[in-house]
Amino acid sequence: MPSSVAKLIKLGATVEIEQNLGTPLHIDDSQYSDHGAEITSDRESALQRADLTLKLNPPSLDDVKAMKKGAKYLGYLHPFHSPELIETLREAGVSAMSVEMIPRTTIAQKMDALSSQASLAGYVSVITAAQHLNKIFPMMVTPSGTIQPARVFVIGAGVAGLQAIATAKRLGARVQAFDTRPTVAEQVQSLGAKFVKVDLGETSQTEQGYAKALTPEQLQLQKEAMAKVCAQSDVVITTAQLFGRRAPLIIDNQMIDMMAPGSLLVDLAVESGGNVEGALPNQIVDRNGVKIIGLSNFPGEVAYNASEMYSNNLTNFIEHFWDRETVTLPLNLDDEIISKCLITHQGVVVNPQFQTLQPA
Repeated sequence: MPSSVAKLIKLGATVEIEQNLGTPLHIDDSQYSDHGAEITSDRESALQRADLTLKLNPPSLDDVKAMKKGAKYLGYLHPFHSPELIETLREAGVSAMSVEMIPRTTIAQKMDALSSQASLAGYVSVITAAQHLNKIFPMMVTPSGTIQPARVFVIGAGVAGLQAIATAKRLGARVQAFDTRPTVAEQVQSLGAKFVKVDLGETSQTEQGYAKALTPEQLQLQKEAMAKVCAQSDVVITTAQLFGRRAPLIIDNQMIDMMAPGSLLVDLAVESGGNVEGALPNQIVDRNGVKIIGLSNFPGEVAYNASEMYSNNLTNFIEHFWDRETVTLPLNLDDEIISKCLITHQGVVVNPQFQTLQPA
């Protein structure tokens, strides 16, 4: 975003922006140049010159091959699913930092792109549900009678789930929520929702704050409890994801068939495999009158704010580590944030999690 350009130039950096970068958001090239950026139409040449490349989607293999040896990359990489890209980055001698791998610590919060985008996804999931549901969300007293509030059930109370709960409550719905981590019950209740308690025995979460995979026995207990709540709900929103792995399937066809025609499910995990059986990316599937909605990019529905937050995340990362004397971004491998998000460096895959991945 143009405001980020101004911050980077203030640090002493020279900033090049690819021509028409902001066009989808109605941001003209002149707004970038007004903040001091140089506009380029030659992508390959710009990549060859850049000491640091900032990007949203992972770079193509051709993009990586155009980068100069010793250059740095900061952006999404989908590292668990991109062994060929990681190998190409290693061969090119690029120091690649993956925003997905930035740890969820207090000091790294301002750089955490996953959390900022998940918050928007949670908001959009509720707005999407409100658009497609054939009922209103709030209770309404009218001359012809009282309309009861919609019943919304949110599965997963991470960043996206909590934002979905808060948004549904703002719209006046009656909200229930479930998470495998009992520790989040207080957060759910503080937003005015009812926490659905299921005794699953021992459960835990990863360092990144994701719920750990359940045993088959725990999954069956969870399924039975959720089926009852789903059957009573107008809207079910699923947000369950496992870091670096396929999203768990938690709503199957049997559970969907217990829901009333006209109700709907919104699957926030459809891009990583889906929580709902039959959910398809960027499609609305109808199963016996129950809609199953899956979007590959929920934050993209509010693209301006998504871009604004992502731009700030990258800028905050750079500002945090920037060396004003040398006007560079040094990489201290002893720093917790750098050591966790740095995937390749000086021709080596330095992150242990990806050293054994083999290109297809």
